[in-house]
Amino acid sequence: MSLRKRWRPLERATIGSAPDAYGIIEFGDDEGDVLRATAGFLPDELREELSYGEASKVRWKRAQSRDHADRLLDDL
Repeated sequence: MSLRKRWRPLERATIGSAPDAYGIIEFGDDEGDVLRATAGFLPDELREELSYGEASKVRWKRAQSRDHADRLLDDL
């Protein structure tokens, strides 16, 4: 199951709008297909993907803690 949120372009402005919080993140390609999902600190995960990954789109769901993010990812 995927997140039911709209895709955002993976660019610096999007990273700047991400909250300083943990969450689950889905990275997608130009067609909107999910390439991978992960849990972590949102700004760090987004910056890493922008620098080294191949995703062009992103969507996320905020979590209350790292443990909460891991549980949300397990439920995806």
